[in-house]
Amino acid sequence: MLPNLSQLGKFPPIEEAMIEPDGLLCFGGELSTSTLISAYKKGIFPWYNNDEPILWWSPSKRMVLFPTELHISRSFAKAIKKHNPKFYWNRNFLSVISHCAHIRRKDNGTWIQDEMITAYCRLFELGHAFSLEVELNGQPAGGLYGIKIDRVLCGESMYSLLPNGSKYALLEVCQWMIEHQYRLLDCQLYNQHLDSMGARLIPRQHFIQLLTDR
Repeated sequence: MLPNLSQLGKFPPIEEAMIEPDGLLCFGGELSTSTLISAYKKGIFPWYNNDEPILWWSPSKRMVLFPTELHISRSFAKAIKKHNPKFYWNRNFLSVISHCAHIRRKDNGTWIQDEMITAYCRLFELGHAFSLEVELNGQPAGGLYGIKIDRVLCGESMYSLLPNGSKYALLEVCQWMIEHQYRLLDCQLYNQHLDSMGARLIPRQHFIQLLTDR
């Protein structure tokens, strides 16, 4: 039986996460700042649909991008040189997360509901979250937002409005991480786009070690 976070009062050990669906740990609770920060520090994140209670996950394999492993294809390198993208950190967090919530996706769905927008805007106001916007020739091109946990950035979602928009955002994030000695970008779940950019799956325990090492 799936544990209820509201009844437990704390997250179960991540080793107790389900095998199928992979990583489902518990349900319930709330998206308070303290709950979210506690979750991310333990390698847990919320992901659920409108018609579901809050679901908390810690998959057996974690998609991560080490900043020095970012893959820049020849065509992308040419685009960078040609367009000279401009980057804006933390300029308008609400705008970025709203773009991520409403951008058209292949499955026509989104997991970023209004209550998540409110919760993550609160995290941003308290200095726990970040946003990045990309502009090409003065036009919005893409962006991303996420959470800061010690020396790890947890990427939550990204969007593209123009070709390569999210790629430019990943490029800037990786360069910032190298400059500020951050270990990795947590991408949570596998997807083909991230794989093409150099992200890879690592075992959960390896991820937790990287997350908690000082």
